[in-house]
Amino acid sequence: MGPGGPPDVGKMLGGEEKEEDPDAASKEEERQEALRQQEDERKGKYAKMEAEREGMRQGIRDKYGLKKREEAEAEAAAAAEEPAEGSLTRPKKLVPAGCGDEEEEESIMDTVMKYLPGPLQDMLKK
Repeated sequence: MGPGGPPDVGKMLGGEEKEEDPDAASKEEERQEALRQQEDERKGKYAKMEAEREGMRQGIRDKYGLKKREEAEAEAAAAAEEPAEGSLTRPKKLVPAGCGDEEEEESIMDTVMKYLPGPLQDMLKK
């Protein structure tokens, strides 16, 4: 044993090299081929499962009249870009009906004024 280490430290550091197994290259090649085959089987299985899922999704879309997510997102993006075309600012938000109409605000004030006592009506009219 060397000073302060396990007996095979020299091998780990590259001092003594182990003899090459003559079949090592063929074994490694077989192992790599087996790994590729397993990967291909896994991908095939996944593709088959995904195709089944897509068939189920399409059946549900047909049953309930839904669109594919990509199509719906594409339409939404096109609709969002359409009004903004040629404008550097974002589109103005529409004011809901009944909000902000000056005529309606005046009629509300008239209604409120009817129910106020005389002195308060005079103060608010000024």
